[in-house]
Parts: sequence; structure tokens; C-alpha cells
Amino acid sequence: MNIATLKSRPDLQEGSKTGEVYSQFSKLIDELRTRDLPNKVIEDINSEVDKLNDTPSDKLKNAVRKSQTRILRVVERETKVVPINYYRNLWIALGMAAFGIPIGVALGTSLGSMAYLALGLPIGMSIGIAVGTNLDKKAKTEGRQLEFDIKN
Repeated sequence: MNIATLKSRPDLQEGSKTGEVYSQFSKLIDELRTRDLPNKVIEDINSEVDKLNDTPSDKLKNAVRKSQTRILRVVERETKVVPINYYRNLWIALGMAAFGIPIGVALGTSLGSMAYLALGLPIGMSIGIAVGTNLDKKAKTEGRQLEFDIKN
């Protein structure tokens, strides 16, 4: 089973946000074509591509972003294949929430001023970046990383 072809959109202006997002999505589809994906994943991708092919240009930017997110989520869940810096971006937020806030609360409580709560956030962010970067390196060495980076 093959991945559907994305419709050419000559009406999109070069350099516009919509054009950049659409071009990035096209690169994602091209990268996914190089992978051996299960039929269920290909069906989900084709469904999203068909939706985008039917979407008018004025509503395309948000539709592309939603479809890209859905496709990446399905591919990650079913095949464990992720884009570049996927885990780093995920763990920045997790590190701040799971480590930074508790560390900040502990600092604020022990030092008697909750103003120190804010010190925990960069500590948690640093922990998140370290964990995420290590997971990204592991994914790359295992061949589970797409040659694709989410920019827009």
C-alpha cells in the first residue's frame, strides 16, 4: 500500500506562512514514503492527505498543522518513529512540570519565601532537556528518527 500524493498548490505564495507549513508537510510525507510502515498507519496518513487535498486554501494552514500533528502521533504510537528533537521538545515541558515545580516548592518552603518557586523551573527545564536529548540520541542510533524537524 502506498501513501497518497499531496495535491500541488500553485496558488500558495512562496515565503508565506501557509506556503512554508504546506512545504514542511510535503517533506514529512516524502520522508514517510521512505519508511516501511504498517497498512493501518498508511491508511491514517492517506486519510489526512485526502482531507488536506479537499481543504480550500484559505483554511489550509490550520488544517495542515492539525494533520501533521495527527500523523506524527500515529506514527510515533504505532512504529516508535519520531522526528528530530521530538523527545527534547516533549521533555522540556515535562521537566518543568514534573521536576521544576516540586523543586521550586521545596526551595521556597525551606527558604521561607515562595519567591524561590521560580528557581525550580529552569532546573526542571535543564533536566528535561538532558533526558529528552538522550532519548533523541537513542532513537537516532536505533534508526527510529525521521530526517524531519518540525519548524512551523
